[in-house]
Amino acid sequence: CHPLPITGLEVDFEVQAGLVRATVSVSSVGRTGVEMEALTGVAAALLNVWDMVKYLEKDETGNYPETRIDEIRVCEKIKNEMRE
Repeated sequence: CHPLPITGLEVDFEVQAGLVRATVSVSSVGRTGVEMEALTGVAAALLNVWDMVKYLEKDETGNYPETRIDEIRVCEKIKNEMRE
């Protein structure tokens, strides 16, 4: 999302009955935050899941009455100060 030096990226999925939770952790030595990169990663991960499971719910009108993506948010930000 931003042109910054990403030094780490981790994508985790938690699968529960009727729920898939995606968590993305991003680290950087850059001077700006990586919230947008993490939010973009979660959205892309969940869109991929949606595409892979949509056939399970598609109704006779071509819609998905129960499947949704919601509550994409930043859960925690840890700011590391640069040391000289």
